[in-house]
Amino acid sequence: MIRSMTGFAGVERQYEFGRLSWEMRSVNHRYLEFSLHLPEEFRPLEADIRQCLGQHLSRGKIDASLRFFAAPDAAGSGLELNRALAGELLSVHTELAGLASTDQQADINQLLRWPGLIEEKRPDLAPVNTAAMELLAEAAKELRAGRGREGEQMSRAISERLAGISKLTARVRSWLPEIRAALKKRTLERIADLKQPLEPGRIEQEVAFLAQKIDVDEELDRLDAHVEEAYRVLDLTEPVGRRLDFLMQEFNRESNTLSSKSVDPRTTQAAVDLKVLIEQMREQVQNLE
Repeated sequence: MIRSMTGFAGVERQYEFGRLSWEMRSVNHRYLEFSLHLPEEFRPLEADIRQCLGQHLSRGKIDASLRFFAAPDAAGSGLELNRALAGELLSVHTELAGLASTDQQADINQLLRWPGLIEEKRPDLAPVNTAAMELLAEAAKELRAGRGREGEQMSRAISERLAGISKLTARVRSWLPEIRAALKKRTLERIADLKQPLEPGRIEQEVAFLAQKIDVDEELDRLDAHVEEAYRVLDLTEPVGRRLDFLMQEFNRESNTLSSKSVDPRTTQAAVDLKVLIEQMREQVQNLE
């Protein structure tokens, strides 16, 4: 099954701690590239997110955005006094005051500046992170499925062009005997118009040389082989974009040779039609995973 590299997926779910939402867009790209847009508290998940997406996708530029809306009654960040440290500081102050024979009270403002006395208490993000990763996997599957549906349409379009190429090659083959006979006739007529006689066997040599020069049987055979290979590749379950892209280059090479060897308006037009079909396939193939 072939897949397109373009697609969109969006999933959203409400939890006790709030609402999570993933949106993903993908476009064609030579490799697999990610552009992640995450709230600051989810930055530590970036490596896991890339790994998860890589398990479902193999090519394309993926733009993924995560949104998180905390529930109004969800526990948020807060400040907490380090009571153990505060007790130690007050104990040290009392001891120092006794040694100095003074009843000076501890300066609260000075104590608040002591590192670690006030700690920020963050909410437990483990359930949120777990839910975000599970929802990401669901969105990635949805994106992959969407790319698969578009890939099926592209596969049908490519198959139609392949059928068109097969018809063209068959048509050119049917014309070849007539083209060779007409070329031989023209060559003999031109030789007959020459005033100077040719050496014995020279006529046969010239006719054979011209026939070899316009021979496109090999090119037509290779085109048929490329069509057969393209059909086979379309049925593979693995990503086939790169393989088909290489085949498009081979198709182009044979069509160019066919055009350069053409001595008949029909084969010239067939070569042009062939290039049109190949270009239409190439545009589809460039967007395949």
